[in-house]
Amino acid sequence: MKSLLAARQPLSDPATQRRTLQSLPLPLFQEKLAHSGLWPLQATGLETLQLNLGKLCNQTCSHCHVDAGPDRREVMTRPTMQLALEVLAATDIPVVDITGGAPEMNPDFRWLVEHISRLGRKIMVRCNLTIIEANPRYHDLPDFYATHGVEVISSLPFYEASRTDRQRGRGVFEASVRALQRLNATGYGQPGSGLMLQLVYNPAGAFLPPDETALEADFKRILHEKHGIVFNRLLAITNLPISRYLEYLLRSENLESYMETLVQAYNPAAAERVMCRSTLSVGYDGILYDCDFNQMLELPVSTATSRHIADFQEEILNNRRIVTGPHCYGCTAGAGSSCGGSLTTDAEGAETGPVR
Repeated sequence: MKSLLAARQPLSDPATQRRTLQSLPLPLFQEKLAHSGLWPLQATGLETLQLNLGKLCNQTCSHCHVDAGPDRREVMTRPTMQLALEVLAATDIPVVDITGGAPEMNPDFRWLVEHISRLGRKIMVRCNLTIIEANPRYHDLPDFYATHGVEVISSLPFYEASRTDRQRGRGVFEASVRALQRLNATGYGQPGSGLMLQLVYNPAGAFLPPDETALEADFKRILHEKHGIVFNRLLAITNLPISRYLEYLLRSENLESYMETLVQAYNPAAAERVMCRSTLSVGYDGILYDCDFNQMLELPVSTATSRHIADFQEEILNNRRIVTGPHCYGCTAGAGSSCGGSLTTDAEGAETGPVR
């Protein structure tokens, strides 16, 4: 499977994606926020600096909002990483969230982790698991993570091979199981180790994720019974209508009905807690965004004078207005969704019945 860009698909263009979503007969997201007393949506400070190290990946997943893959060559350079390190040294931002693509494939990935570790910040790495098994040079990643106290957040669409491989490619489930067993052997997910291992679930079709707590219990039971795997927590993340998932929704003729589902499940409590209010996302080229989703749609932060990591101004960014669009319904539907999983219980503040 090629990336949309390599296949020269029109939806590889973020502007085309934005126009596609804006053409749908949906209530304006700003109006929903205003009805909830949340417009304009403001940042609440900087708790997480999220660094996207590029679109290079060893997988080409069918629902990837990054359109990542082996044919993508965009990666963050060391000079851009150095600018991010300077921002961290000059601030007290406590958490660094490293993502991609497969961030480990960036040639300066380990250098970056080592330098962040010296600054004493919490480090999270979003690992697709199969990268650990992809090549012998990655086999020591669990030990490297443990040395630097990295929290590993690992993608695993389901606890069965058929559904995982359908979304991520043939053999992905088996490789993921082996990688999880390597992580467990290093101490990750083991009680009392202090090495946090979290799994990420996202739906395989055009529907919202089920209850996160119940799903976590199923994942823990089945993965342990069948494969001896343990982990700390499951994060259920809603698929956002961006890039390859948007292409899937259009191809399967589910886009309008899926977006209506998101709108009808709008939850004011989730809207109040969306991750963009406390996160700053840095693109591989240093451009600043409110979140990784806005990054993929090329919707930079609203601040006129601080739009690149080289021009970072903490006070301005701490008080910025969040840039929103139709895709934001994905983060505010049902229990809500963020890079950290559900934001609320499904019933907490959720609307019921048709919205339009």
